[in-house]
Amino acid sequence: MRYRYKLTNFKSSEKNRMQNSLSVSNIMLSSVVSDTFGKSSMRIVQHSLDNAEDTSFDVAPLMHKGMKASAEEISKSIQGTLTKPQAEKISVCLAHLDDIDKYKTVIESAVLELAEPYQEQIKLLLTIPGIKDVYTALGIIGEIGVDMSVFLSSRHLCSWAGLVPANNESAGKKKSVRCSRAGTYIKPLLVQCAHAAVKSKECPYFRLRFEQISRRRGKKKAIIAIAHMLLNCIYHMLARNEAFDHDLYLIDNTPKSRFPPRITPEQAILLLESLGAQVIMPVAT
Repeated sequence: MRYRYKLTNFKSSEKNRMQNSLSVSNIMLSSVVSDTFGKSSMRIVQHSLDNAEDTSFDVAPLMHKGMKASAEEISKSIQGTLTKPQAEKISVCLAHLDDIDKYKTVIESAVLELAEPYQEQIKLLLTIPGIKDVYTALGIIGEIGVDMSVFLSSRHLCSWAGLVPANNESAGKKKSVRCSRAGTYIKPLLVQCAHAAVKSKECPYFRLRFEQISRRRGKKKAIIAIAHMLLNCIYHMLARNEAFDHDLYLIDNTPKSRFPPRITPEQAILLLESLGAQVIMPVAT
């Protein structure tokens, strides 16, 4: 799974290089389309590579019917010209992207074969909000395993993953308490899951907690706190062999009254006496 993670990073790097070449050539597809590497955009780029001299071609036949941008807008965004060095660079990036996809397919098939004994634990992790991909669950299991007895508690697991504040104190002076550099592989994975959990509509509890913490501590520390909560859930789920229980994370949305609750005269007298007041009842006439 770590090698698959590396290949994903390589793929992102190649996309960034390709995007840089397009920007240098004044081909700004990214300004009018949502995904520069979508089917329609890649058809346009491939047509530009195959026909370098044709700078004013009709893009309408290359566009998908569901594209929001019009043919005129796309034509204006590709007024630039691909030079030979930039075109060769983009061709190399495209070939490398195809190779990376092939290698990832081979690795994924091998990983799925090795993960057969852990299908039960994978199904448990897939019940957590924010974990919807089998490979995400496999990445977590690959880092922490399925035997939680190796960790003394969930706090030790979170500390091992680098999701707790550091204790940097010397001579009575407290210094930086930012998270440690531990968990090089699992921490980014859990942060990615935390971002997905915050957007999940199935369990709004994580979104509410993220908003509460971000007001006081900022969004970066808030997302680390959500990742810490998810790892706590994972620890107890694997230790008890239980699925994620949504009932434990319900939110009370009933509106609260601005006025205090009404109390009886007897309760009012008891409250005043508890505060040290002496209550003298009027004599009936």
